[in-house]
Amino acid sequence: MLKSDESLWERTAVQNLFRYRPSGTYFARFKVGGKPIRQSLETTVFSVAKQRLPDKMREYRSLHESIKSFASGKMTVGDAAEVYLRKVRANVSLKPRSKNYYADMLDFINRSWPALKETDVRKVSERDCENWLGRFQQQYAASVVNNAIGTLRAVFQEAISTGARFNNPAAGLARVKVRQKRLQLPSREEFLRFVEEIRTAGARQSKDCANLVRFLAYSGVRLGEAKYVTWSDANLARHQLHVRGDPLTATKNGETRYVPMIPELEQLITELRKDRSDEPPTSIVMRVFECQKSMTHAAEKIGMKRITHHDLRHLFATICIESGVDIPTVSRWLGHKDGGALCMKTYGHLRQDHSFAQAQRVRFGMAPA
Repeated sequence: MLKSDESLWERTAVQNLFRYRPSGTYFARFKVGGKPIRQSLETTVFSVAKQRLPDKMREYRSLHESIKSFASGKMTVGDAAEVYLRKVRANVSLKPRSKNYYADMLDFINRSWPALKETDVRKVSERDCENWLGRFQQQYAASVVNNAIGTLRAVFQEAISTGARFNNPAAGLARVKVRQKRLQLPSREEFLRFVEEIRTAGARQSKDCANLVRFLAYSGVRLGEAKYVTWSDANLARHQLHVRGDPLTATKNGETRYVPMIPELEQLITELRKDRSDEPPTSIVMRVFECQKSMTHAAEKIGMKRITHHDLRHLFATICIESGVDIPTVSRWLGHKDGGALCMKTYGHLRQDHSFAQAQRVRFGMAPA
């Protein structure tokens, strides 16, 4: 490296961790197999860079060891899958839940194709992959099938990168069309009866379960976000809720957001805070973080279609849109970053009763007196 170039780099107190002065971004600089590696850690925060450094070095060293191990010997599909999984686990841009999902995909593939793991990567043909897909798509939903196809392709790509084979037998697999799920949500009256049935069920945490259901429906936050909401996040003076998500990984898209509180949410927070006024501002608002069994039993009791925790997020969005809130705004409240595209796809068709009511407002001529 040239001295003039070296002057742009600031050495830190941590070995192999450097700061690029022009941008302030931290980089990992180290050697693998005698070859110098320089990789951005994609942050200007020293503490974050320090945390990401070991993973980045582990990723490259694992890859190097794998290439050395298989360059001159036999490589099974299981070996290639292990290389792929190591890279997934070392990827600092992936959240723990995503890493677990990719591991689950490999498990699904192995269970549906038991002989694959011990098969030499050179002996797997395109026809073998097509036969597997025919069986696999009979067992799993379209979205799982498509993700499994992508995972299988990635596994064979690892074999190609080590020189164990020259083409990808899964490259020609056709993805399955994912059909949009038709939302079947309760009416507002049904929802209130649903909550009351949960609240009065008589279990030790019935009231806490009812409060979680109300909180999810009135805020639209994800279940994984609700478990981290504290009293200090609910700003009643400004009528907004700070959604921070996991302390380490934040929300699903890696950011925090502010959601305006609807009256029902403010009332719920006020009621709960009054009962628990002795708790510090850092205490978690919700006392339970899962109540699917209570929801299922309540739905059966009142004759309502079963709904999930995530359906409560759908219910929030639907009620907002039916109340006249535009879709781009609802999209921002939900934490989407696509300008409303997903929201339009999911909620473009509203519940039938609302659709019929809106149709009665349409006139080609003058409105009747």
